[in-house]
Amino acid sequence: MEIVEKFIPYKPLETAVLFIVFNRLHTTRLVFQEIRKAKPPRLYIAADGPRENREDEAEKVKEVREYVMSNIDWDCEVKTLFREKNLGCGKAVSEAITWFFENEEMGIILEDDCLPSQSFFWFCEELLNKYKDDERIFLISGYNKQNVWKPHLNDYFFSYLGGIWGWASWKRAWKYFDLEMKDINSFIDQNNFENLFGKKLGKIRKKVIYESIILKKMDTWDYQWGYARHKNSGMACVPAVSLIENIGFGEDATHTFGKNRDKVKRHEIKFPLRENKFIVCDKEYDELFFEESKFTSKILNKLENIFKLFERLVK
Repeated sequence: MEIVEKFIPYKPLETAVLFIVFNRLHTTRLVFQEIRKAKPPRLYIAADGPRENREDEAEKVKEVREYVMSNIDWDCEVKTLFREKNLGCGKAVSEAITWFFENEEMGIILEDDCLPSQSFFWFCEELLNKYKDDERIFLISGYNKQNVWKPHLNDYFFSYLGGIWGWASWKRAWKYFDLEMKDINSFIDQNNFENLFGKKLGKIRKKVIYESIILKKMDTWDYQWGYARHKNSGMACVPAVSLIENIGFGEDATHTFGKNRDKVKRHEIKFPLRENKFIVCDKEYDELFFEESKFTSKILNKLENIFKLFERLVK
């Protein structure tokens, strides 16, 4: 994969984009500027309602919505899903994605803290079309946790993990999503995490998903989406260099109060993409993904999160 300084679109973008926003105007502006440059023909905007116990949040939510709606200056079809009451991260985001796929067979999804390169949009579009009928592929990821991964071999590779900081998918894949993961106990009893990832990594993945969602009742949707993919042995296409940079770490984040320790930057790349003819999971990438997540970022960020939450409580 060849990195370039500037990406010049080789054709107009034809794929719809779902933009999920909330209360952070500064990150929303940066991400929306990139969407605006890409000029998707259909733009879906979803926003959860303000939380009742947060002072000034209603005004922040209003500012974000008004900014986006007043800056759509290209010819496109616009649909909105603006909630009056707060549903929480898990329900609000997953229902927005379901709404999106009720209207589209495939599409690109960006949250307000996932800053894309321009190449990201065309990367997603090309692979969405290429693998639209391939039931083995569930996700097109724009984020590469390693920043750069074997670019001399392929322009993209396959992973059972991937990432949802800037991604794309199909209605055919999202239909398996279940926020409650009603059959996870049966999946665990059959050792299916271990069957998919191997004994060591399977136990780690099982522990993360089960403890986070079932035991701690974490208000999220991404682990459930991961589980839907794992249950169906669904793989992700991951770019050899990251096309997304997460800019949402900080005090006003929902789940990422600490620092982004991955140090991943967005890149522009050269097209056309080289086809990867071997649809096989890159186990080395997945192993690194597991190890780094478990022993570095999560431990350090959890400590920072505790301090941040404590500071909020004593203010």
